[in-house]
Amino acid sequence: MNPMKILLVDDEQEFVAALAERLELRGYQVEAVNSGEEALQAVEAAPPKAVVLDVKMPGLSGLEALKSIKAQFPSMPVLLLTGYGSTEDGMKGMRFGAYDYLMKPLNIEDLIKKIHEAVGAAEQKRPY
Repeated sequence: MNPMKILLVDDEQEFVAALAERLELRGYQVEAVNSGEEALQAVEAAPPKAVVLDVKMPGLSGLEALKSIKAQFPSMPVLLLTGYGSTEDGMKGMRFGAYDYLMKPLNIEDLIKKIHEAVGAAEQKRPY
């Protein structure tokens, strides 16, 4: 069976690199990018099973990227990462189609659980 492909998007390069490494050690295929613009390019080039997207980024914000991803791929599961005190952004993201949001710093096992929940929910909604 092929490993699940996950797209990680965060402008904090060290954070996203460390998270990618931790997921890869658990058998996931991970693509890590550092901007909303790069996220849109990556999704179009090779759609992942799930996207983990930081809300606060310079340039194209996570919420703007979420809207674009959902416009093109409505069933793609997207989880948002929010920093301390930005739960309002997480809830706004859910109104825009995100599956859920997680607070930073995050627990890797909680993230993996949420990814699997989101992918499972998306697969149940797909018409094929």
